[in-house]
Amino acid sequence: MSDTVDGRWAEIFSPRYLAVTTILALGVSLFAFNAFLSATALPSAVQELGGLEVISWATTLYLVFAIVGGAAAALVKRRLGSRWALIGLAAVFLVGTLIAASAASMQQVLVGRAIQGFGEGVVAALCFALIPELFPSRLVPKVFGMQAVVWAVAAFGGPAGAGALTELISWRAAFLINVPLVLIFATMVILVVPQGQKALDKSGFPGLRLAVIGTGTMLVALAAIVPPTPAALLLVAALIVLAIAVWLDRRSDERLMPPDAFSLKTAVGSGLWLFLLMPIAGAASAVYLVLLLQQLWGYGPTLSAAIGAVMAIGWSSSSVTVANVRKRATRRVLIRTGPILLALGMLGVLIALETTQLPLLIVGQLAIGMGFGISNGYIMLTIMEASTDAERDRTSALLPTTQSAGNALGAALAGVAANAAGYAQASGQGEILAAIVPLFLMAVGFAVLAWLAALRMVQLAKQTPIAEFASE
Repeated sequence: MSDTVDGRWAEIFSPRYLAVTTILALGVSLFAFNAFLSATALPSAVQELGGLEVISWATTLYLVFAIVGGAAAALVKRRLGSRWALIGLAAVFLVGTLIAASAASMQQVLVGRAIQGFGEGVVAALCFALIPELFPSRLVPKVFGMQAVVWAVAAFGGPAGAGALTELISWRAAFLINVPLVLIFATMVILVVPQGQKALDKSGFPGLRLAVIGTGTMLVALAAIVPPTPAALLLVAALIVLAIAVWLDRRSDERLMPPDAFSLKTAVGSGLWLFLLMPIAGAASAVYLVLLLQQLWGYGPTLSAAIGAVMAIGWSSSSVTVANVRKRATRRVLIRTGPILLALGMLGVLIALETTQLPLLIVGQLAIGMGFGISNGYIMLTIMEASTDAERDRTSALLPTTQSAGNALGAALAGVAANAAGYAQASGQGEILAAIVPLFLMAVGFAVLAWLAALRMVQLAKQTPIAEFASE
């Protein structure tokens, strides 16, 4: 195969691919919007329904069940076929939406959010699995660039849209806006997505493995809300439980994951480690920067959030820019450079906070976003290309699940590091500034680990035959 990858932006919006591109954008936007929904709409729900003590679980349960759903996505696709898997789980998401929107108590909202999470976790993972099935290799970087833009729009528009609906109509309207989007999505899936092959082997439902994955994810979520010592123990337990899930899956007749998932001996396994470690490293800024700007610099919520969103600008703009890169050698350079930019950005943000330098802070945020933007798409493409035809569904579907797990684990680790350094008890600027040093240095450490994983993946990818995807 040639060492170049050709493809134009206009092609993914051409008549041949427009409907498929729209389906993928809708699938990703549903997940992205709902990830940002709770912080904006649910405080109003609490005012009406009560249950302030469980408000954080509306987000936690959504993410936990989304990770479990993502883990099951490849199996669902094999059992139902592409079309009916997407329609069926979009219907599950719709049921969860209606339960939450009609809730008479916060407990009912939690049930709805959990069902939403499972349905959308499967849908988002299936959208990734469809990329190599419906697009040729040369267009895949453009598709990933489009998805990065969708996430950036959701980061800005999600809270704003949910806030406007909540203020002008009701918090229930912020949930119900999903209804027409799901109906449009399902209609387009019926018209465009092929049925796909159903698996002939009907082995048992992997309930034990999904339960183990859910338990491990829940332990991570719990670690984010308890004191440092029990949090550290919960994280250790979570890692053990998740390792057991991978071990069980490798020995199953019908696996949820590729057989080399998280193995450092293959490009796929090393790439999954890279895809997990980068969100862990990015969590320090994502979780704490907006709050720190209010505490240290006296900024209001709007200005703080705008500065926090600079990272999304760097991510989406750089992702779109590098989607035009043609040479595979350059693509490998971008993969190796992404974690370095992430580490430098974290150091820049830390120094900026310590020295009250707004320009440096913005540069650091841009560097963090660019670290993700220039590398994420090509990490995913390299993983897909290195996967065998038989395992590509499992591998592709595992990508958003791995990234969500990295975000959850990163948030928990950031909380443990900050609280262990005394951040929660800090009473003045000096104490706060001292407490955040270990937090950001830990982030830099994980970025370095991600860089080592990138080196390993690139090395192994050179030795792996490159797979083509959909026919031209």
